[in-house]
Amino acid sequence: MSTLKIACATVNQTPLDWTGNLGHITQAIEKAKSLNAEFICFPELAITGYGSEDLFLSYWYPQKALKQLEQLIPYSNGITIAVGLPVRIQEKVYNCVAILEDQKVTGFVAKQFMAIDGVHYEFRWFTPWEHGKVVSFEFHGNQVPFGDLVLEKKGLKYGFEICEDAWRGKVRPGYRLKERKVDIIFNPSASHFAMGKSLLREQLVNDSSRFFDATYFYINLLGNEAGRMIFDGEILASKNGRLIFKNKLLSFDDFQVLIFDYNKQTEDYPEIESLHQKNEEFVKASALALFDYLRKSKSKGFVLSLSGGADSSTIAVLVSEMVRRGVEELGVPAFLQKLGSTFIPLTNNPVKEIIGQVLTTAYQASDNSSFATYQSAKNLAESLGAEFLHWEITDEVKSYTEKIEKSIGRKLSWKEDDIALQNIQARARSPIIWMLANVKNALLLSTSNRSEGDVGYTTMDGDTSGSISPIAGIDKHFVIQWLRWAETELHYPGLKKVNGLQPTAELRPSENQQTDEADLMPYSIIVEIERLAIRDKRSPVDIFLILKEEINVESELLKIYIKKFFRLWSRNQWKRERLAPSFHLDEFNVDPKTWYRFPILSGGYVEELKELDDN
Repeated sequence: MSTLKIACATVNQTPLDWTGNLGHITQAIEKAKSLNAEFICFPELAITGYGSEDLFLSYWYPQKALKQLEQLIPYSNGITIAVGLPVRIQEKVYNCVAILEDQKVTGFVAKQFMAIDGVHYEFRWFTPWEHGKVVSFEFHGNQVPFGDLVLEKKGLKYGFEICEDAWRGKVRPGYRLKERKVDIIFNPSASHFAMGKSLLREQLVNDSSRFFDATYFYINLLGNEAGRMIFDGEILASKNGRLIFKNKLLSFDDFQVLIFDYNKQTEDYPEIESLHQKNEEFVKASALALFDYLRKSKSKGFVLSLSGGADSSTIAVLVSEMVRRGVEELGVPAFLQKLGSTFIPLTNNPVKEIIGQVLTTAYQASDNSSFATYQSAKNLAESLGAEFLHWEITDEVKSYTEKIEKSIGRKLSWKEDDIALQNIQARARSPIIWMLANVKNALLLSTSNRSEGDVGYTTMDGDTSGSISPIAGIDKHFVIQWLRWAETELHYPGLKKVNGLQPTAELRPSENQQTDEADLMPYSIIVEIERLAIRDKRSPVDIFLILKEEINVESELLKIYIKKFFRLWSRNQWKRERLAPSFHLDEFNVDPKTWYRFPILSGGYVEELKELDDN
């Protein structure tokens, strides 16, 4: 026979939620059976979740994963199941896919290449399997083949590339699977979301199907699994280099099951046309990430210090989109149930009512705050339906300032104490907004963006205060253009005032006309330097030589910007170490816990920056 009804299942899992994880898998299997599927493939490490971190190093955790696998055995009656889990053999842990069929486990396929770049540290937990090697593994009283396997179903031969296996060029397992004449290759993955990455995956599966003369299936995990990484739940299939199967990404559901009627003889499957829009990808991923973070942390909502500026306004809109998109996909009752909420909307605008329940905003005015930013914040919050509070921090700032002045025996002045007088305003806001978050049993949202993280343009224990920092993985240049897009394309007229303001911290007296870009440099320049310095790991001189050809900035001014970037970057690593957890949303980020590690203490690029003067 040359036909096979294949189910591809993505699941939204959580480390240590054994009951929930197994429930998502079994529900997906039952759904596939109801659709007459004969084979179902789940993502990489679906039983435990990919984000289990050092739990993988323990003895008991992989053992419990095998116990969960045992519970799936009865479900393999009438369907073949491929599901990911960790397996420990003596001192080594392997990242595996187990194959269940006819109420027994028939094999374990082990991952051959570990992801070690960017957000991935797989060599810390897993050992790569040697290609071509097969051993016998005792499981559930039987000896089961374990290793580099090719299997068969209804006369069709199939094999696996597990996530990173597929990204290793000429040494990837697919070439050896081709030599073994497989008809189908499955790629169960735990591939983190990044804007633009879906297009790269489509290219991968198309190239793979053509190179290996096999139908290639890709199945990714779903959701904000463990806090930082987001999985988009992408399911793809390609034959003869043409994309023939794709799902809708970033679902709010616990699982998705898609059915594909595979026929080896069919050559003319219709090709799928796929669209990619970076702004839309950002909002979809952020909305789901916030939803999962809120419900998995068992918090009751979000609290946000809404300044009226770009960063806090972006986060407010993302929370609004979380509600709008979640209600649209799940319906009001299911959305609220997943959040653990007993709230019952009473009007014909349930989205706005729910936003009012889950998002509390506060405008905290100092003596240097403007009426324009107050209006901007108030107008946006009310247009969204969020609760809007406001108060002044003048007394708190005055109290702190007077205590210091009395202690040191002199008055503070903007000429001598600029940074201290700016920072105390930001820090004075922190205790009271934290108090509000505690009262609400809510998550405090920090408003730092990636550009500020680059150069430390943020007040530690001030605007960095928060349980989570949703946009710390995104640069300010992107934020500003996204807000303009959101105003028109997502229909948020409340952003009009926000988009009319120049980004400013509003921490100096108004006559100083403080703006972020005057304090730092144009955000468009920060983006270009950051891309080369952090993503591409270039030296200061390399960056100067590249950018003087790429952007229209006078050479001496460009040198000033590059020097400023590297000096601020190196002296502010301690701040990046303390930022609230952030979502990985772009091709790179500056979070030392997930992407870019840098010494807290260093020589600060002194010699490297001197070299700029010779060019």
